[in-house]
Amino acid sequence: MMNIQKLREYPALLEEAAGWFARKWGIPEPEYRTSMEQCIAGQQAVPQWYIVADERQGIIAGAGVIENDFHDRPDLRPNLCALYVEEPFRGGGIAGEILSFVRVDMAGLGVKQLYLVTDHTDFYERYGWNFLTMVCDASGVEERMYTIDCV
Repeated sequence: MMNIQKLREYPALLEEAAGWFARKWGIPEPEYRTSMEQCIAGQQAVPQWYIVADERQGIIAGAGVIENDFHDRPDLRPNLCALYVEEPFRGGGIAGEILSFVRVDMAGLGVKQLYLVTDHTDFYERYGWNFLTMVCDASGVEERMYTIDCV
């Protein structure tokens, strides 16, 4: 089992994590930093951020939970977002462990259900996520919306 870290418990990793997620997803670093600062402040269950670090490689995987992942259904929240595993570490179950860890952690924070948008058609089903509906992103492009209960 890997060491998945809750950013709220490791605030010293904020800058490294904000930079890493920004490079992976092409979203400006200040957007991540603001969300991560809210996570660390701990005033609400959402947002939350999680990372997996390798002693030699730095951050190798991570994910977040935010209110809305840039889609037109604000009622379908909160959203798992930004799940990413560095290519050399893929295929070893890291993503599945993160998905499971986040569900348990969010349940502990009082969240009953999570949603996510993706263009993947098989990946999340392997981990128990269920297709719910199509939603539109900020550009009007349709994306698949999935949901899962927190446990």
